[in-house]
Amino acid sequence: MSDTGKVDREFFDEFIYPHLGSDRGDVALGPRPGVDFGVVDVDGTALVTATDPISILPGLGWGRAARFALGIVLADVAVSGLPPSHFAPAFHLPPEMDDDSFAAVWTAIDETLTELGTAVVTGHTARYAGCSFPWIGGATAMAVGDPDDIVRPDGANPGDRLLVTTGAGVEATALFASLYSGQIPADDVTVDAAAARLPGANHVRGAVAAAAAGPVSAMHDATEGGLHGALHELASGAGVRIEFDRDAVPLPDDVRQVADALDFDPWCATSSGTLLVTAPPEAVDRVLEALRGEGLAAAEVGEVLDGEGVAADGEAVPKPEGDSSWPVYERLAGE
Repeated sequence: MSDTGKVDREFFDEFIYPHLGSDRGDVALGPRPGVDFGVVDVDGTALVTATDPISILPGLGWGRAARFALGIVLADVAVSGLPPSHFAPAFHLPPEMDDDSFAAVWTAIDETLTELGTAVVTGHTARYAGCSFPWIGGATAMAVGDPDDIVRPDGANPGDRLLVTTGAGVEATALFASLYSGQIPADDVTVDAAAARLPGANHVRGAVAAAAAGPVSAMHDATEGGLHGALHELASGAGVRIEFDRDAVPLPDDVRQVADALDFDPWCATSSGTLLVTAPPEAVDRVLEALRGEGLAAAEVGEVLDGEGVAADGEAVPKPEGDSSWPVYERLAGE
């Protein structure tokens, strides 16, 4: 198991997957690597659920940090195609976080949830010694709907087309540009443009809109390991091969320049807010229009084939062993 980040596949298969509590028949989709959510069948109604850490970065400003953190949690449910309906957070706050600061975080969360039609159903909020930023708790997001409307993350089919939104490395680059602008050897215009790309909730709305416009066969949010890692998860989950054209993938100039300045690979850097979508050819134009209607850059970049693995421009793409942005974060935070 790696020192940081998610547990690897070998650890999951040996220690976690064989021990999942009671074997209940109402669990329609349980835990598996690369799958963003689980599904419980409640008398014919699907309850989609996903749990993630809450990461609040004070340097972003409380409101912006809260909206960013919330978007990450809600996205894992939104890629099911069902809109997030319920939210249950548990905050383990550092003792130094005062009431006004937390009130600003909660106000931003409430405003975003209200816009999305998502209700808080339960939660826990307390201060504890030993807790520190950015990891200050966890949350469960839920969606309720028709099981037939769910887009499974392992549903990509040979013949489908691959669509990508937002771009490679945008989340990591936006964070660095927002938090460490003075430490990036690039011009102010470039750094400011990259910082402005920090995702909020657009990709949450975009995932739901794409599913409604589809059909789409699979969706996935690119997080740890970036776009390359997410493509491998998408391919291995469905037992298919994915081939794509690297030049077709959105990669804004400011993102590329900041990544070059900080010497990390944007293709293997955490990219929450970047959606991977597979859809049959006849649905591609509708899905792209829906994604763009939510303010997301979106492009058709490749195809799903029989086989296994991921290839870019005809060459095999290795699965990332880690996230290229983590060493950069450690370096910048320590300066």
